[in-house]
Amino acid sequence: MPVVRDLRVLLRLRDFRNLLAVRLLSQAADGVYQVALATYVVFSPEKQASPAAIASAMAVLLLPYSAIGPFAGVLLDRWPRRQVFLHGNLLRAFLACVTGTLIVAQVPDWLFYASALSVTAVNRFVLAGLSASLPRVVGADQLVTANSLSPTAGTLAATLGGGLAFLVRLFASETNAVVVLLGAALYLCAALVSLRLGIRLLGPDHTPTEQYPSVTQGVVLTVRGMAQGLRHLHERRDAAQALTAMTSMRFCYGALTVTLLTLCRYAWSDNEADGLALLGVSVGVSGAGFFTAAVVTPWCVGRLGTRGWITLCASIAAVLVPSLGLFFAPGPMLAAAFILGLVTQGAKIATDTVVQSQVDDAFRGRIFSVYDVLFNVAFVGAAAASSLVLPLDGKSVPLILGVAALYAMTGALLIRQGRRFT
Repeated sequence: MPVVRDLRVLLRLRDFRNLLAVRLLSQAADGVYQVALATYVVFSPEKQASPAAIASAMAVLLLPYSAIGPFAGVLLDRWPRRQVFLHGNLLRAFLACVTGTLIVAQVPDWLFYASALSVTAVNRFVLAGLSASLPRVVGADQLVTANSLSPTAGTLAATLGGGLAFLVRLFASETNAVVVLLGAALYLCAALVSLRLGIRLLGPDHTPTEQYPSVTQGVVLTVRGMAQGLRHLHERRDAAQALTAMTSMRFCYGALTVTLLTLCRYAWSDNEADGLALLGVSVGVSGAGFFTAAVVTPWCVGRLGTRGWITLCASIAAVLVPSLGLFFAPGPMLAAAFILGLVTQGAKIATDTVVQSQVDDAFRGRIFSVYDVLFNVAFVGAAAASSLVLPLDGKSVPLILGVAALYAMTGALLIRQGRRFT
């Protein structure tokens, strides 16, 4: 198969393998950490999490550090990206240990959220840097396949990390704290693996006389740098359109995620343990969709183009989300989770490729940070909107139909905009 052959070629590249290993360990740790937070906030017996409470938790964890995104982008275009991976993962390992200590101490929620926020804030630098670095370790003609393998493998690693966290909860006392410490260990491993990459290999390129700015200097440069990055993106119409479509699909995914959480918590189970088990199955099924996307996307992009594939993904979701979701039953919703995993990841692979191929290397850190901010704002906005219409049991026909309509509008807009992405 061509996909298998292309993957073998990529995996022969030592620098690509090392960068991929950093991603896998980092995102596996993210999966472990996120499950610990979700179970502590939503599935703890002492907490009665409503849709509004879930949305509030997402806002606390996601919105504040979205503001860090532009700063991360400017600094990623000036700091050695290898060093970002090294120091960023070391810092996250330490901060995750702090979070675990706070869980054991049963501190007030605001202090717990502040600690969790500090870990996810550093995440902005690492994830944006991984995407910005990928073109430095593969050829231009290998980007589609690399984007199929690398981010999707990272998402699968996060899914496996989440599954590992569920297993740990079955056997350990003080489970949330133990799970957080497991995430800290994986962050440490990611930092150590990053040492296998050359310090200047991943860019950005600077002349010998240039000096990397301090944090204060980087903050001062942010407004000017982001304005330059946005002007650069405006000149790359295809990249801007792909980002807009992906943001819309991310909003839909966020709304359905909150729906699934509330269904697992209240509609499909009588206790927190059963609800958590259902959520674990849902995460695994969605991960299978991510894996399928990695396999089929290179073939589909080769025949439909990136625009055609993103359009098809949005159209599939528009049809199948209401067809399956309106049953509000575990079986159809699990099928919907698989489809959403496939179309969301498939569209993301195509979007990553468009942005990487059209944005100059000097701007990639900034653009991918904007990309990341849009992702988080869309997700939190969807959670907030969902909390306004979702009943406690998660069964809302208007929400399912509204999400399907937004998917359809996204596909229709891409068709109207015309030609294939170049």
